[in-house]
Amino acid sequence: MNLSLTRRGATALLLLAAVSLTTAGCAGHRKEAFLHEKSRAHVYRKPIGEVWPQAVALLKEKGYSFRAGKEGFEAQTEFKMEGAPSSLGTTYVAYLVRGVQKGPGQCSLEYWKRISTEARGADNTTGRANEITEAGPRTDTGNFNRDEELEWELIQRADTESATALKAEAEKIQ
Repeated sequence: MNLSLTRRGATALLLLAAVSLTTAGCAGHRKEAFLHEKSRAHVYRKPIGEVWPQAVALLKEKGYSFRAGKEGFEAQTEFKMEGAPSSLGTTYVAYLVRGVQKGPGQCSLEYWKRISTEARGADNTTGRANEITEAGPRTDTGNFNRDEELEWELIQRADTESATALKAEAEKIQ
């Protein structure tokens, strides 16, 4: 048996496996990006009053509580800790959800995500942990960013027909 041919065969198989995984990953990212883009621009063929309760319920199910909001179809959540507290920084997330009437029997919904990080000071050099008497300074990005993943989740829940069609369209992406 020729050892160099065996090595070449093994190398070729590894290369083929690596290429397959890379292209599968790229296609997966393209599909996800496609669905997020479509979620961002989605118009429900339902009145806002029909979709709004599902939009708010989705956030409530994720453990968010709401502050008294403006009139109409807009609500803002309280900040909620995301993940475990850490000495490197604890992350808090809040949402602003808006419903927009697009025309008779049509609407769109937007989830805007705001992230804030609270940092704790480093432990002292005596070897004992600092007493935590109050929270450290909070760094707030001040920016709200669209959360297309949550918008996609709402489409799957509130507009199953469109979700099915979008999934089928996404499957065609190579």
